Amino acid sequence: MPNGAQALMKTLADAGVTVCFTNPGTSEMHFVAALDGEPRMRAVLALFEGVATGAADGYARMADKPAATLLHLGPGLGNGLANLHNARKGKVPIVNIVGDHAIHHQVLDAQLQSDIETVARNVSPNFVRSSKSTDELCRDVVDAVTAARGLPGQVATLILPADVSWSEGGKPAPPPPPLEPEPADSETVESIAELIQSGGKVALLLGGRATREPSLLAASRIAAHNGVRVLAEVFPTRLERGAGRPKVDRLAYLAELAGVQLSDIDHLVLVDAKSPVSFFAYPGKPSDLVPEGCEVHTLATPEQDAAASLEALASALGAEETEPELQQASRPNRPRGKLTAEKVCDAVGHLLPKNAILVDEAITSGLMLPAMTAGAPPHDLLTLTGGAIGQGLPNAVGAAIACPDRPVIALVGEGSAMYTIQALWTMAREDLDVTAIIFNNRSYSVLNIELERVGAERIGPKARSQLDLSDPALDFPRMAQGMGVHAVSVEDAEDLCKAMEYALSMPGPHLIEANIPESLSGAKRKILPWLLRSVPNLPVPLARALKRKLAP
Repeated sequence: MPNGAQALMKTLADAGVTVCFTNPGTSEMHFVAALDGEPRMRAVLALFEGVATGAADGYARMADKPAATLLHLGPGLGNGLANLHNARKGKVPIVNIVGDHAIHHQVLDAQLQSDIETVARNVSPNFVRSSKSTDELCRDVVDAVTAARGLPGQVATLILPADVSWSEGGKPAPPPPPLEPEPADSETVESIAELIQSGGKVALLLGGRATREPSLLAASRIAAHNGVRVLAEVFPTRLERGAGRPKVDRLAYLAELAGVQLSDIDHLVLVDAKSPVSFFAYPGKPSDLVPEGCEVHTLATPEQDAAASLEALASALGAEETEPELQQASRPNRPRGKLTAEKVCDAVGHLLPKNAILVDEAITSGLMLPAMTAGAPPHDLLTLTGGAIGQGLPNAVGAAIACPDRPVIALVGEGSAMYTIQALWTMAREDLDVTAIIFNNRSYSVLNIELERVGAERIGPKARSQLDLSDPALDFPRMAQGMGVHAVSVEDAEDLCKAMEYALSMPGPHLIEANIPESLSGAKRKILPWLLRSVPNLPVPLARALKRKLAP
């Protein structure tokens, strides 16, 4: 009979989990050995657990099915926690396998002994299980896969003691049945239809799977037929956008500008989304972004089929044959001159290939990215769903493995890139078609902005030094080349465009370091808090014009 690890491997593959992102240790060696006995399983090594977990996140977003991770005990799980947090917030399915000491060894409190279940519940609030026997292991695996790929998707953590893995008597279990989510019930659909027809100002807020093309088409038909507004969450898990697809505005990151978008709404209808709140708390400012007097309703919960619910609503409104408003094809001109963050966004919009996957962790440097890529050929956008930086490069690894026939472009701030820079090694090892553009402004620019926004007083040199990345300067081409990735550094737009054209035409991974000034610095950064404080007192048309200028 197979041992536990061998039976686990077959059970995973039978259930459609055929990629595992690994950073193993001694307690996981029988799992590692079992990889060679299952030809359907692709094993991808990461040099840091945050790369493995972020790659599993990016893979699942694009493959629409979970990958597995393999982490080493509690410290390994801790190292991977930030990107598991992002996956949890994005409702992304992951089967998170964490090795543990043999059961009889756990009571001895060895050096690596820890409370794995407590750590795991931060990112797996609904499914954490430690397998107790080889006989039960594969049933535990099936339960984990079922939990992960259900709606909403989730991180399901399975703790694998070493002796459960090495012992004989493993019994592969049959895969779980396919998922069949239900749409919103007819009573809910009818009540939302009546609400829309009542004459008040209504907005649909789309999140989760509702930012895919089928849902967007239905929402756009409703908007065209009934005059409702369509908005997406600030950081969508996967947004299908570009020329020929429905237009949708994302809520702004800055709470004051999101308030402008929602200010005159009477009814906010959630579709696989949560009611909007401010990213952080600020002195004297509301955290709940729903305007006073606005009522919040739910068409589809995260457990329901968002696309079918929107299609049912369109039918109830008589909008099923209405032509949706689609984005017209347009590209910015080829940029020239000294490089800025805006010119990098121009270059991406000018050169973005059809069917590309765009991973956006550009932070402040990407403020103009939505506008500059709106009319580019159809593409998918992956964003920082949980706000824990270090997601961009690992997400690109996973997306490239899920979709090997599609180009992947990752836009990442230099501070974020350093959190998971080891992802470059995995890109080279797996020969992935990823172009990573690193915005190097030598600063934690977003924190310089937040330092002004929170009203901190007496900002001195020690405070400023905590947000400065200029001494010593980070040299990304050398780091990339040391991990086997072709890399260049550019300072003007012409060289950036040439570097992008080369990277997109040649197989394998490439890194382009874009040396830029901060997008918001000096007087611009000083005046931004004043402008934001003034927004609630401005007439709505003027406030929205200001929003389009600051964050289109």
